[in-house]
Amino acid sequence: MPTVLTRVLRPLIRAHLTALRLLLVFTVLCGLAYPLLITGFAQLALSRQADGSRLHQDGRVIGSSLLGQSFDLPKKNPDDPKEWPLPDPKWFQPRPSAGGYDPTASGASNLGSNNSALTGSVDDRRAAVAAFDGVDPAAVPPDALTASGSGLDPHISLGYAHEQVDRVARARGLDPQVVRRLVDGYVTGRVLGFLGEPRVNVLELNLALSQFG
Repeated sequence: MPTVLTRVLRPLIRAHLTALRLLLVFTVLCGLAYPLLITGFAQLALSRQADGSRLHQDGRVIGSSLLGQSFDLPKKNPDDPKEWPLPDPKWFQPRPSAGGYDPTASGASNLGSNNSALTGSVDDRRAAVAAFDGVDPAAVPPDALTASGSGLDPHISLGYAHEQVDRVARARGLDPQVVRRLVDGYVTGRVLGFLGEPRVNVLELNLALSQFG
């Protein structure tokens, strides 16, 4: 005759064995089979996107079309953390980044619109961008003055791209119309035809610009 202890333990053991079998089955299904299936499909159907939308030049990865990056002049003293990087006039410049274009520090400044530090930085950027591009400060578009929510926005507005055409053309000794046509060839329209605004991917545009030397 089964003892009281046996009658108590038997259903507990049975329940634990059932739970263990379910754990093993779902570990194989959800932890191995499903990820391998999705990874295989992604590599077959969307390999570029699955690999991070990386862009290459001369056989090496220079960035991702999904992430903004800086286009600055080399520092005179690379070991000096206090030396402020200067934008390179030969390249189209991206939006400002609160995180210094560091993908591990994605985020905004979280400063309110009435914060003096934010309004001061906007005024400083307006003066700097206007002087750099040789335009009226009042004409500088908003995306040249404010960082995106992620700090890694790879796009700029068509207005900001056009503002930079003359400066890039002068720095490279090119006809401004050639540079403008290049910009217009890299315009991405509104999503689904009505969402957002036309925009230009800075890295893709600069990659095309590099073909001019």
